[in-house]
Amino acid sequence: MARKLLIQISSALLLAAAFTLQSACGSQNNAATPDDRLNKPLATPKTDENRPKIIAFGDSLTAGFGLTEKESYPNLLQQMLQQDGYDYEVINAGVSGDTSLGGLERVDWVLAAPNVRFMILELGANDLLRGGPPAKMRENLETIIQKAKAKNVRVLLCGMIAPPTMGSDYQREFNAVFPDLAAKYKLTYLPFLLENVALNKDLNQADGIHPNAEGEKIMTANVYAALKPMLAAKVP
Repeated sequence: MARKLLIQISSALLLAAAFTLQSACGSQNNAATPDDRLNKPLATPKTDENRPKIIAFGDSLTAGFGLTEKESYPNLLQQMLQQDGYDYEVINAGVSGDTSLGGLERVDWVLAAPNVRFMILELGANDLLRGGPPAKMRENLETIIQKAKAKNVRVLLCGMIAPPTMGSDYQREFNAVFPDLAAKYKLTYLPFLLENVALNKDLNQADGIHPNAEGEKIMTANVYAALKPMLAAKVP
């Protein structure tokens, strides 16, 4: 039942996204518009080199599209960590419209930040919306994961599910990417970032894709529920 619900949600999101991809999700090749500031990663404070860091690495869902910096999930996650006594600095490395390839092209720069301990990897939605080859997305995500692990950065992988409208072969190949990578590299895996948020008009912006401020709080709780055991676990 849970998997069927996720597929239904993904299908509805894909239909909505088809109408908003070029604007709401931030096409990387679009001409500049007055709203381009919403298609860029949110500004983050100057980092403290001595503090351990958590990199929130993804697309518009990570960047906080349409929200203020204070309302974005990386900022909310920072607050939750502080309330629970964790001394981590959360870095918002989200770029609206980013695909797995875009993430691969900038991951070295992101991982060059000092004292990075964790990466929350949230990419693939824009590969899906563009109908990109799942095999290429797998290759890009796997290389990102390998680069993170080479620097002893632990990865929380956020998944995505393709709807039946993409065709059965594409759906099957795409849906297998995230759990396969999580199993292969023994990663903590969050199957659906937008659980309890997707398709709820009261929790989403007008585009029906991106969470509003209230939805962002629920999305952050989903991330934190998966991340918190990683923070407590002892690394050999």
